[in-house]
Amino acid sequence: MNKKYLFILSLLLPPAMANAQGNGQDMTTAKYADTTKKWTLHDCITHALNNNITLKKNQVTILSSKENVEQAKAALLPSLSASTNQSFGWRPWNEAGVSTVANGTVVNKVSKTYYNGNYALNAQWTLWNGNKNRNTLKQNKLETEKAELDSATNANMLKEQIAELYVQILYLNEAIEVNRQSLATSKKNEERGKMMVEVGKMSKADLAQLTAQTKQDEYNIVNAQAQTEKAKMQLKQILELQGDIDFDIVIPEKNDQEALADIPALQAVYEQALATRPEIAGSLLNIESQKIGVKIAKAGKMPQINMTGGMGTSTTSMNNHGGSYQLKTNFDATLGLSLSLPIFDNRSTKTNVNKARLAVIDADLDLQDKRKTLYSTIEGYWIDANTNQQKFKAAQASVESMQASYDLLSEQFRLGLKNIVELMTGKNNLVTAQQNMLQSKYMTILDIQLLKFYKGEEI
Repeated sequence: MNKKYLFILSLLLPPAMANAQGNGQDMTTAKYADTTKKWTLHDCITHALNNNITLKKNQVTILSSKENVEQAKAALLPSLSASTNQSFGWRPWNEAGVSTVANGTVVNKVSKTYYNGNYALNAQWTLWNGNKNRNTLKQNKLETEKAELDSATNANMLKEQIAELYVQILYLNEAIEVNRQSLATSKKNEERGKMMVEVGKMSKADLAQLTAQTKQDEYNIVNAQAQTEKAKMQLKQILELQGDIDFDIVIPEKNDQEALADIPALQAVYEQALATRPEIAGSLLNIESQKIGVKIAKAGKMPQINMTGGMGTSTTSMNNHGGSYQLKTNFDATLGLSLSLPIFDNRSTKTNVNKARLAVIDADLDLQDKRKTLYSTIEGYWIDANTNQQKFKAAQASVESMQASYDLLSEQFRLGLKNIVELMTGKNNLVTAQQNMLQSKYMTILDIQLLKFYKGEEI
């Protein structure tokens, strides 16, 4: 995740803010297509879980894995097949009508053309192959569980992305309100400046600076609104909503207490995440699956015992007996056991076993990497939450101080005790403090919510 998105966003915001800082409709979609509806965070997450293309593809993968399980179960049972062969023959140099006589009875006849029919039913059952078939079934079941956990991992990533964008929109929405307040103040200063020009207490050059400040604030509002629409567009894309659908989110009442809430303990969040996060559970299953893969590879050294059976019969036009008689007299049945023992397979089995063992090592390293990444991610959220919460507390005091300072400057400017440069500097300092407070506030809220999410709570 891009934890610096708010900072990047600040670079796209108006200059005053930048100085303060130092980015096919289904039925469910139709449900939310009502332009009068505003989406809550819960609405966004629920809709995305039902409509996101990546998650739908994950479901296809899960279904495919379940088919592999059914195939592995069927491999434990005997196989049965039926076959028939119908053929016509032609012997151009045989004399038609020639026959063989035994005891005064015509047994066979010879013709230039003849017809043969063969009918067979065959069965085979693998009784033993080093437990390869049973281990394959176990492995396929684990792969199905892992596919489900992979889908859950992607769902969690989707929830985080939605939460980030949602908070970004809330931040931008409040930033617009700050800019509007700044614009209102600039307009008052401009009107006051016009009056002072009329009475000769201000030059037109100074008035031009106040007018420019008003225009800059108007530009800042338009720019912030554009950034808000861009963030909404990105959220719509994640929700798989069509571009022509009007979209807006619910703006909750301003509540600074969420940014002042207790921050979950780092170790407690990590330990809970290890026990509940699907990516960790998936890695553990992968190790177990690869270990079974070693057993499957070793089965290549084992003997294989198969039971075979079959029955069949045939008919021919070269016999003067009827077809039913031939089917009866030509019927035969077989039953047997076959044993195959590998002796030399050009190192194929040894190579497979070694590769399977390496796959176990790789899976174990993957688990270690995921644990390390998980701790790093949680630690990053925890550090950011503590840092931003302290910044927010300091920013609150700074805004109060800057507001008081600007009110005093404004009054002194009205009395002619302060010049326009001092007034505009004070105003920019106030906007800077307000933006610092907003940024630290919403980053703290996001970090705390994500820490709770990794602890197992819903966002």
